[in-house]
Amino acid sequence: MGTKCFGEFVGTAVLILLGDGVVANVLLKKSKAQGAGWIAIAAGWAFAVVFGVFAAIACGSPDAALNPAVTFGMAIESGDFSKFVPFFVAQVLGAMAGAFLVWLHFLPHWRETEDPGTKLACFSTMPAIRIFGANLLSEIIGTFVLLVGVAVIFSKRVAIGGPVAGLGPFLVGVLVWAIGLSLGGTTGYAINPARDLGPRIVHSLLPLGKKMGSGWSYAAVPVIGPLIGAGVAGLFVRLAHL
Repeated sequence: MGTKCFGEFVGTAVLILLGDGVVANVLLKKSKAQGAGWIAIAAGWAFAVVFGVFAAIACGSPDAALNPAVTFGMAIESGDFSKFVPFFVAQVLGAMAGAFLVWLHFLPHWRETEDPGTKLACFSTMPAIRIFGANLLSEIIGTFVLLVGVAVIFSKRVAIGGPVAGLGPFLVGVLVWAIGLSLGGTTGYAINPARDLGPRIVHSLLPLGKKMGSGWSYAAVPVIGPLIGAGVAGLFVRLAHL
């Protein structure tokens, strides 16, 4: 289990370094990518998933979940919850490490960026229109699509032996790209409790010059919503025998 947790830690750190990294690249003042927009962010997160998954597998976690919601959905499907807590801890710690590296990489740009909301957005998600029920529903739907999409990609009904070796992470990246492009504009598509919680903790601890609170009054949505969506997806996959 220790090797698998290490893989989850490393993979999630890579995910957040590249994922939050593309957000910082697009939003922070005097970055050469400033203003590149939503298409760049969605693509960056998709590629972050691909290389995060590869990193997790290479470092000892064949599950390569990188996401407590994925771990939870798989547990619902299989009935085995033994990995959920240790993976959750490893994933949150990995997300914190990745967020710290983003801060370090863009060190001069935090001073140049006056808006504290922009700084927070480089770490964690916030909704475009803040309505708790609607925001929660967006995260539930997005995560449901993620979990069912992953199940379909690896379904033996699609290919008896599964995807060709090494192809799976790219297909999952395309899935995350699609979710970001099609569903991500409402809440910023956390669809991953660790992706939001770990960097939000780091934001609260780091010196960023002028900054606002870390948005803890909203933080339950990107944690609870994905877990609910994953639970429903796990039941669906189990009943549909995907």
